[in-house]
Amino acid sequence: MEQIYTIPVNEAFDASAADHACGCPMCALYNRLEENELDLILGASMMEPDVRQKTNELGFCHRHYGMMFTRKNRLGLGLILESHFEKVKRDLSGEGLGALFGGAGNDAIKKLGKLEESCYVCGRIETNLSRMFDTVLLLYRQDSAFRRKLAAQPYFCLPHYRRLLTLAKTSMSKKEFAEFYATISELEQRYAETLSGDVSWFCKKFDYRYQDEPWNNAKDAVERSIRFLSGNEGGGPAGGERK
Repeated sequence: MEQIYTIPVNEAFDASAADHACGCPMCALYNRLEENELDLILGASMMEPDVRQKTNELGFCHRHYGMMFTRKNRLGLGLILESHFEKVKRDLSGEGLGALFGGAGNDAIKKLGKLEESCYVCGRIETNLSRMFDTVLLLYRQDSAFRRKLAAQPYFCLPHYRRLLTLAKTSMSKKEFAEFYATISELEQRYAETLSGDVSWFCKKFDYRYQDEPWNNAKDAVERSIRFLSGNEGGGPAGGERK
């Protein structure tokens, strides 16, 4: 059941099933979306009036400002900032009805707080990632080959695991969810057990009694643990995963 909207999901799940070093397939999808959005905002979309209107209004989070800055298109980023500053200056002025009734500063606090919590790139990623989560569940319900592919994943990071379970519980029948939960929880528990053992061995290797023992699969256990516990969005900690 290959459709245009299923291709990215199938590609990410194929890659992680074939090479467990790829890790959580949903993190891979997030990273792909993020790269695409950053390429667009500093490229083809930069001068589109409707996009510029949204970037003026929403701005960007600290993380995405930093990622845009390192892409070495300072003129493009400068042009975005030039028009965005018009909104920032209005928010700084704090003009509004509140100021007329002894509420000086309230309008600025409200507007700047809203701006601080918004990011054009984060919003775009979340919209598209939500659709991909829905696609995962759709494929699971309708495609037996995808069900086998899901069972072959190395793991899902805990934030994406929780999100998959939450969505599945509200969109599947009790029977479907029970089967889905059995499949996905088994691979999570298996990976958590393996990772826990690797972390314990990593710690023991700092004890002189174990210094001559092999590292086995524990040398990068800390990095892998962070990716499992909190996700690998944006690349996560350095260090490759091993099978």
